[in-house]
Amino acid sequence: MTVELTFLPSATVLEVPIGTTILEAATRAGLDIPAPCGGQGRCGRCKVQVQKGNVEQPENAHLAAEEHRQGYVLACQARVLSSSTIVLPDELPLEQVLSGVGVTDLAALAPACDWQHDATVRSFYVECQAPSLADNTNDLDRLRRALLHQHGVSDVSIDLSLLRVLPQRLRSQDWQVTVILEPLREGYRLVDVIPGRRERMYGVAVDIGTTTVKLFLVDLSSSKVLDSASAYNAQIARGEDVISRIIYSLKPGGLEHLRRLALKTINQLLFEVAERQDIDPQEIESISLAGNTTMTQLFLGINPQYIRQEPYLPTMLHPPQLNAGEIGIEINPNAPVYCAPSVGAYVGGDIVSGVLSSGIYATEQLTLFIDVGTNGEIVLGNSDWLIACACSAGPAFEGAGVHCGMRATEGAIEEVIIDGRTHEPTCRVIGGGTPQGICGSGLISTLAEMFITGVVDKAGRIQPNPDNERVREGEHGREYVLFWGQDERPDIVLTEVDINNLMRAKGAIYAGFSILLSSLELDFSLVDQILIAGGFGQYINIEKAIQIGLLPDLPWEKFRYLGNTSLLGAYQTLLCQQMRYLANEAAAKMTYLELSADNRFMQEYTSALFLPHTDLEAFPSVKALLEL
Repeated sequence: MTVELTFLPSATVLEVPIGTTILEAATRAGLDIPAPCGGQGRCGRCKVQVQKGNVEQPENAHLAAEEHRQGYVLACQARVLSSSTIVLPDELPLEQVLSGVGVTDLAALAPACDWQHDATVRSFYVECQAPSLADNTNDLDRLRRALLHQHGVSDVSIDLSLLRVLPQRLRSQDWQVTVILEPLREGYRLVDVIPGRRERMYGVAVDIGTTTVKLFLVDLSSSKVLDSASAYNAQIARGEDVISRIIYSLKPGGLEHLRRLALKTINQLLFEVAERQDIDPQEIESISLAGNTTMTQLFLGINPQYIRQEPYLPTMLHPPQLNAGEIGIEINPNAPVYCAPSVGAYVGGDIVSGVLSSGIYATEQLTLFIDVGTNGEIVLGNSDWLIACACSAGPAFEGAGVHCGMRATEGAIEEVIIDGRTHEPTCRVIGGGTPQGICGSGLISTLAEMFITGVVDKAGRIQPNPDNERVREGEHGREYVLFWGQDERPDIVLTEVDINNLMRAKGAIYAGFSILLSSLELDFSLVDQILIAGGFGQYINIEKAIQIGLLPDLPWEKFRYLGNTSLLGAYQTLLCQQMRYLANEAAAKMTYLELSADNRFMQEYTSALFLPHTDLEAFPSVKALLEL
């Protein structure tokens, strides 16, 4: 038996079987309801209002009594029992284009190889001899003959899709063409045959992050980065972390839905940079991608469910090289698609790219590498050996899952100083102006200041203070007001729930550090350098990160920011075959430590769930500050 659902304000109507969840129905109708926990009922972010009709749902702490009276339900939990009218919330800016990741100086991006002589795709201008009755060689062999005689290129293969248009393209400009070739282990593959002479050739490097997707548009002829763009990964509407997305992928149609969301994000960014640079996306001849293991499998439409089931195995570590057309990337359909190799279930191609671009695999210094994002991936080692692990940090450091959190864009509070006597905050806002929310670096800064000034105790509990109006009881427990709302805008606050999420995230990362070192009977004092990667990493205040116990208490000169090493590694493997070989070598060199199977991790994690740590002796600079 079916019932009719009407979704407002779009007035979308569809029929669904009784017992269908509102979230499932909205997805079938092509409507997006944010469900960052993957539809498990944990986050409370998929609230909708039932204007008319009957639904049933289990008790849920995310809904206040007044919300129940007003007809609010969680879309992922509420099942329809009769024809109903559902009012959806205002659409969240999941496709919002963020400020550019920045086009770095070419010298900093240049790969450590002779990419011009070891390019992943190569361009040749060819003038073929027109056919005649005296020379009736077929079109493909005629092109092969010209490539051999004019450029010494032999053993050239072609895909069916390009073979179908080859006759027209050869004749379009009187048998004069630009040929794009992909070098193979033996011979070449035709990527494109372009009528006439074309000087420029384009490629794209992509970092498929759990929270955001970032992209470089590259001139393959010069290696110059022409443009960049980034946006939220549209998959975030179906889960803020990889586990939530794996769970969602197991729902009927869930895997294909997630694959299409990733493609949608990438294609939108491609069109954006292509339009700005006034090029046709079909002129993009190659693409290189780096992402964690789950993101890579979801992007390729490969079932990731066994990644989260013991013994935690991905389907593959080295994705096959594919063509853009068979995946759905809207560039030249014959363009080769390279995906960086993974190491294990939770250490993926983004970290291999980071190890590659940071040079850890070639240094003699004992290096601790951390990519801070939705997942915290850590690598320890040098040119002789590498060991890696991953821990789930959650999206808090990227501003998600926090009451007033936002990305590190204009309007975000990025740094906070609290007066030790009055407990009054001073906030620095990205771009100046009125604060709109607080980003990851601001959260770290605020928590550190609240701890050092006594606003919170070492367990992260906000201390009651009747003399401080900024400490108050809020809807979700005690909270601290960073900025009083103006013009009907709500106050910007940090709640105890937010603090608890931050402390779990920082505890997981510090425990990961500790386990890697202790597994080799090493300690922090032996580490020569700590490299901090990730788009968020460049904004971390080292002093504040040490004060909350996110980073070890070491001299500041040992820390170095690297920015988005995943995207940089994708850029390098876009240009140079040798960098792809090095990426494979780096991945093969890494030993993967599965923390979920290590009993020591939970012990270390529990010890790190305090500010800065249960062992204050491990943080001498913080101890000295507290004793002042």
